[in-house]
Amino acid sequence: MDDRTEAGAACGPDGCAVPAETTMALPLARAPSRIDIISDAICPWCWVGKRNLEGALALLAVEGERFEIHWRPFQLNPDMPREGVERASYRAAKFGSAERSAEADARVAAAGQAAGLEFRHALMLRTPNTIDAHRLIRLAGEHGPAMQDAVVEALFQAYFHNGRDIGSHAVLAEIAGGAGLDAAEAASVLATDAGEAEVRQEDAGFRRAGLSGVPTFALEGHVVFSGAMPPEQMAEAFRRGLAILRERAKAA
Repeated sequence: MDDRTEAGAACGPDGCAVPAETTMALPLARAPSRIDIISDAICPWCWVGKRNLEGALALLAVEGERFEIHWRPFQLNPDMPREGVERASYRAAKFGSAERSAEADARVAAAGQAAGLEFRHALMLRTPNTIDAHRLIRLAGEHGPAMQDAVVEALFQAYFHNGRDIGSHAVLAEIAGGAGLDAAEAASVLATDAGEAEVRQEDAGFRRAGLSGVPTFALEGHVVFSGAMPPEQMAEAFRRGLAILRERAKAA
């Protein structure tokens, strides 16, 4: 996973880039005022995008717009060993050297700081497989969008700020409990394969639909944009999306 500081960057399996605008439709629910965010728990731009989205939603709330947020799974490294890998050597191999990896970390840390986030890469010792983090996010979603959002935030905080191994079942259960989800329930679910097939099916469905980078934001089942755009640009993108969808509804 590459790290870029350009506004609107999105991460894919082969790196991060500023994507072109897209109008493709994804297999998402079409409830009114619903935003689906396709993301991965180890994508730095997904955390930046989450924080920028919060700013955009605050702007739109002043205009009377309200949204329900749902988090959807995408694995940047779907072939990562289940136990994860040691981060320093993995990143050095990916970027060509430890120095280039450190430079990339410094760039994303600077971008995070601009969004009010603190990335502490020195604490991040492992690059995890995120299938179980996605299963936990799915479980949290069964308890409502607010709980799911809290768990997603806790996962980002745990990995990027505290350097926790979010591939560990014990760590995930602890994170769940800290976010307000029952830790024992989370541990019980993680000890099984519950939700894994569904997570993999969703991930595969997004790839078949042509999605290759995250974060990607969809409004009522239609992709609006990909990347961690600033809050004002996000708000304007959602305004345009709402206007188009409402005009279509009138014409139907």
